[in-house]
Amino acid sequence: MGPPPDAVPTSTTTFADDPALAAPWSRPPADVVTALRSTDDGIAGDDAAARLAEVGLNRLAPPQRDPLWKRILVHFDDILIYILLVSAVLKAILGDWVDFTVILAVAVINAAIGFIQEGRAESALDGIRNMLSVTAQVRRDGAWTTIDADDVVPGDVVRVRSGDKVPADVRLLQATNLRVEESALTGESVASSKKVAAVDADAGVGDRTSMLFSGTIVAAGQGLGVVTATGQATEIGRIQTMISEVRNLETPLTRQLDKFGKVLAVLILAMAVVMVIIGRVVHDFSVPELVSASIGFAVAAVPEGLPALVTITLALGVQQMARRRAITRKLPAVETLGSVTTICSDKTGTLTKNEMTARTVRTSSRSFAVAGAGYAPVGDVTLVPDAAASAGAGPAGPADGRAVDLADDPDLAAVATAMMLCNDARIVPDDADADGWRLVGEPTEGALRTLGMKAGVDPTGWRRVAVVPFESENKFMATLDADSAGALHVHVKGAPDRVLDRCATQTGSDGRPAPLDRELWEQQIDALGARGLRVLAAARARAADKTSTLDAEDVATGLELCGLVGIVDPPRPEAVAAIAECRDAGIRVKMITGDHAGTAVAIGREMGIVDGSPDGGDGHSSPAVLTGPELEAMSTEKLRAVVRDVDVYARTSPEHKIRIVSALQSHGEVVAMTGDGVNDAPALTQADVGVAMGIKGTEATKEAAEVVLADDNFATIERAVKEGRRIYDNIRKSVLFLLPTNGAQSLVILVAVLFGLTLPLQPVQVLWINMITAVTLSLALAYEKAEPDVMRRPPRDPGASILDGAYLRRILLVSLLIGGATILLFYVERAQGVPLEEAQTTAVTMLALGQLAYLFNCRFLDRSSLTLDVLRGNRVIWISAATLLVLQAVFVYAPFMHTWFESAPIDAAEWGKTIGLSVVVFLLVEVTKWVDRRWLARDHVPALVTRG
Repeated sequence: MGPPPDAVPTSTTTFADDPALAAPWSRPPADVVTALRSTDDGIAGDDAAARLAEVGLNRLAPPQRDPLWKRILVHFDDILIYILLVSAVLKAILGDWVDFTVILAVAVINAAIGFIQEGRAESALDGIRNMLSVTAQVRRDGAWTTIDADDVVPGDVVRVRSGDKVPADVRLLQATNLRVEESALTGESVASSKKVAAVDADAGVGDRTSMLFSGTIVAAGQGLGVVTATGQATEIGRIQTMISEVRNLETPLTRQLDKFGKVLAVLILAMAVVMVIIGRVVHDFSVPELVSASIGFAVAAVPEGLPALVTITLALGVQQMARRRAITRKLPAVETLGSVTTICSDKTGTLTKNEMTARTVRTSSRSFAVAGAGYAPVGDVTLVPDAAASAGAGPAGPADGRAVDLADDPDLAAVATAMMLCNDARIVPDDADADGWRLVGEPTEGALRTLGMKAGVDPTGWRRVAVVPFESENKFMATLDADSAGALHVHVKGAPDRVLDRCATQTGSDGRPAPLDRELWEQQIDALGARGLRVLAAARARAADKTSTLDAEDVATGLELCGLVGIVDPPRPEAVAAIAECRDAGIRVKMITGDHAGTAVAIGREMGIVDGSPDGGDGHSSPAVLTGPELEAMSTEKLRAVVRDVDVYARTSPEHKIRIVSALQSHGEVVAMTGDGVNDAPALTQADVGVAMGIKGTEATKEAAEVVLADDNFATIERAVKEGRRIYDNIRKSVLFLLPTNGAQSLVILVAVLFGLTLPLQPVQVLWINMITAVTLSLALAYEKAEPDVMRRPPRDPGASILDGAYLRRILLVSLLIGGATILLFYVERAQGVPLEEAQTTAVTMLALGQLAYLFNCRFLDRSSLTLDVLRGNRVIWISAATLLVLQAVFVYAPFMHTWFESAPIDAAEWGKTIGLSVVVFLLVEVTKWVDRRWLARDHVPALVTRG
C-alpha cells in the first residue's frame, strides 16, 4: 500500500543499486533501462504503484523545523536583549511600571522583527518546490497517459516537447532537435543541446548532455527518456539539501554588538559592586540606601535604547535602499553590505544582459563591428578601419570606420542575409515597454535576426521553401529560400567547423565567389573564440530552380562560405562602472559562472574583473581562471591558498560555489554572493549577504537572499554598499553619542555615593533624561548623510570593535565633561543655598543641554564640527533640538511635572550657566578630535613614506 497523498517519505534515493545508476549519463541507454527494471515501453501500472510506495512521491521534502516556542525564544538570546530585560526588571523594582512596560515592549518588538524575518532557507525550499512540474506524459501498460508529476517513479518512460517542464531527472533514449533551457540550474545563457550519446562520468551538470533535469524547461524539439531519479534524489533535490545544511552566519554588526554588550554589562556590574562596597565600608550607608543607589546607577548606566536605536537606524536604511531599488529582507544585511570585502557574482543576467548579441562580423577580407546590445534592432554596423586597411581598401572605398550600406558591401550582405533567413526567431515590440523589444525563439537566433535588422536586410522579398532543422549531431541549419524573382537559394548557418567542411569557395569583398582560404578561416575562428565570442558561420549556394525539397545531403559539399559572426552575452555598461567603483572602495569582485573558461575570462577582462596580470597581485603566480573539474581536484587547503587570487571561476556547480564562498570566509573575508538561478541559492545562503536578481531571479534565489535587486542592476549593489557604510557610520555616531549620555548620568550618581554626598539626581529624573534623549536626540543621527570619503575607504575589519581606542577615550572624556559640569553646577548651587529641587532641576537641564551640544560634535566622526556644514544637511537635527528644548521647558515650568519628577522652576541665570557650560563642552570635544587627527596623521605618515 502506498503512502498517503500528503506524505513525502524522506527516502528518495536511487531506485536500484546497479552501478549504471551512479552516473546514468555515462552509460548506454539500454544499460540504464535494464538497471531500472524497465523497458522501452515503460512499466506496468501495478509496478509503478509498488515503486511509488518504495521511493515516495516525486516531491521535495519540507525541511524539519524547530518548534514554535524555540523559534521565538531564540530571538531573545542576545546580550543587548538581556540588558533590556535586566533594565526592565530594575524599573519594576523601582516601581516605575510605565517605563518597565516600554522597555519590555522594545525587547519583544526586536524579537518579533527577527521572528518574522526568519525562515529564508525554508522559503527558498518552497520556491524550489514550486519549480517542479505539475503533470507528466508517461508510457504505462503500453499506452501514453498524462499523470500527476508527483506520481512519476524511477523507471517510467516519459516524453517531453517544446515548452514542457521536465518532471524528474531523465536519461534520454531518443532526442530530436532537443534543446533545454537550464540557466537556472547551470548558469549558462544558451539553451543546452541534448543528445542520446553517453558522456564522461565526471562531466559537470552543464556537460551532461544525455540527461534532462527536473524543473528545467524544453526550449525546442522533443525527447523520450527513462526516469532515473525523483524527489530528493534529483539534481534540484540535492540543491535543496545543500540549502538546508548551510549554516547561517552572524553578521559583523551582530558580532560586534554582542561583544560590546558583554563588555558593557561586565563594566556596569563591576562599577556597581565597587560603589556598594565603598558606600557600605566608607560611608556606612544602609542596605536599602545602597540597593536604591545601585538600581539608580544601573538604570543610568544601561543604554536600554541602544537595541531599538540600532533597529530603527537599520530600518531607515532599508527604506532608503528600497528607494534605490534594493529590497532588504533582513535588517542586519544592510549594515553587512557596508563591510563586504568580496563580491562573488554570477555572470549570466547579473553582470551581463542575458540577451545574446552579435558583436562582430568577419568576411574574407574585412571585419565589421556591430553596435548596440540585446535584441533591440538599434545600432550601426560599421567597417573596422584596421582590418580593412590591413586587407587593402576594396570596392567599398577607404577604411574609415563608416556605417555600411548593403549595396556597397556585398560580402556583409551575404552574411547578414544568410543569418536572417536561416532563422526561426522573431524580434517583436514588447507590449509591456513602449521602447522595448522581446525575443520569440532561441537567444542565439535572436542575436542573428537582430544583426540582419541592423544591417538593413529586408526578409519580405524572400519565401521559405524547405528547411533542414538544427540537430546536435550535425550542428547546422539549412533553408531553401526563393527570392522575389523566384530563384532558389540555399542558406546555411551553424558551427564553423561543420560549415567550413562543406564549403568549396568563399565570398569575396565584391560579393563574388573566390577560392576558399581554409587557413585564414581557421585563424579567424580561433581569434574570435579567444575573445570569448561564440562563433557561427554562414554559407550559401545556388539551388536548382525546379527543386522543392532540401535534406542534409544536399548541403554536404559545394557551399560558398560567406563569413563568421561572433556572438556574446554583453556586459551591462552600468555593471562595468560599478565594478570600478567597488575596486576603488577596496572590494574585490569575482565572477562565478557555468560558462566555458574562455568566454568567462573574456567577459571578465571586458568587465574589469581580470586585469591580465600574471599573478594575483601579491607576487606569486596564480591561474587566471579555475574550472569546475580543477576545483573538484583541489583539496580544501589548496583552494584556500589560491581562492583570493583567482577572480574568474568557470563551469561551476552549486557545490563549487559554496566551496568558493567558504574558502573566502576562512580568510576572514566578508562575502556577498549575487545570482539569479536555482544553482545560486545554496551559495547565497552560505554567504554573509546574499543578493538576488528581482526580475530574472527564481523564487528560490529571492527567498534565499537577504537583499533582492528590483532592477537586476549590478550597479545597485555598489549603491547598497555605500548605503551600508553610511548606516554603519550612523550606528557608530549614535553609539558614540548615547554612551556618554549614560556615562554622565551614572557618573553623577557614582560620585555622590563614593563621596557620601547628596544625590544630584533622583532616579525618576534619570528616567526623564533617558526618555527625552531617546525620543529626540538619539534618532537624529540615523538621518545623517554619507561622509564624503565613505567609498574611498578600504573595507573595515569585521573583527574590529565597533568603537576603537580613540572613540572610547572620547566617550570617557565626554562623560567626565558633561557629568563634571552637572556635578559642579549642582553643588555650587547647593553651596549658595539654592533649594534641592531647583538645584536638581538645574542639573537635569545641564545634562540635557550638554548632550544637545555634544550631538553636533557627533555629526562628523573625525572631521571638525567647527564648520557651517554642521548646521545643514540634516533637518532632523533641528527638529530634535527644538523638541528637546520644548520638553525640557515643560519639565522646568509645568506644575504637574513638578509633582511627577520633583522639579522646580529655574531663572534665566541658571539657563545661562547651563548654556555656557554646554558651549564649553562642545569646544573641548572639538579640541579632542583635533588631537586625535594629529595623532592619526603622525602614526600613519611614516608608514606611508616607508611603503612609498
